Amino acid sequence: MTNLFTRIKNTVLADLNEVLDQKEKKNPITLLNQYLRDCEKETEKVRKLLERQYALKEEFSREYRQAEELAAKRKRQAEIASQAGEQDLYLFASEEQAQYMERAVRLKDVLNQAVQQLNELERKYEEMKHKLKDMHIRRMELMGRENMTRAQVKMNQVLDQQNVSNKSTSRFQEIESYLDHLENEVNSSYYRSTIDARIAQLEKDMKKEETHSIS
Repeated sequence: MTNLFTRIKNTVLADLNEVLDQKEKKNPITLLNQYLRDCEKETEKVRKLLERQYALKEEFSREYRQAEELAAKRKRQAEIASQAGEQDLYLFASEEQAQYMERAVRLKDVLNQAVQQLNELERKYEEMKHKLKDMHIRRMELMGRENMTRAQVKMNQVLDQQNVSNKSTSRFQEIESYLDHLENEVNSSYYRSTIDARIAQLEKDMKKEETHSIS
């Protein structure tokens, strides 16, 4: 039973791969566009991670500065308490100072790591943007070649003399004949309308002369 299911799965996968291969052969530009959209999505994900890393770095920086400031503050307070002979306050301030200094050291290490990670993300993001731009340019080049190839095929189909010989006239000849026919009709109509107008004008002129002669 397991072998049967395995054979069925392999058959389905083989058929699916064949369909995908045929689809790629029929319209490679469409598949390329899909790949580019996927790359754009991945680049956008890196951009968002980069923004988060910027925010984390700023937050680490704030925490680090705050820890250093509080450590310095507790150090001054411990000195004041020691000078005043306030042992309890001195111990409390000293313990707080030590904790803040320890936190500052840890935050400094984390901040340095965040900066290194940020630099690495920036480098990868810029690299991805350049690669994406190069792929867009290559796509335009391929589209131009594909358009040229299709146009060449169409032109060859129209201008192919063997195909023309199988017809009474070529498509260009048919169009030229039709244009000649239209031109003749337009010229004839124009000539007729011009003659009618001239004859009508002559009739008017003759009637005017007759009227003048009678009067």
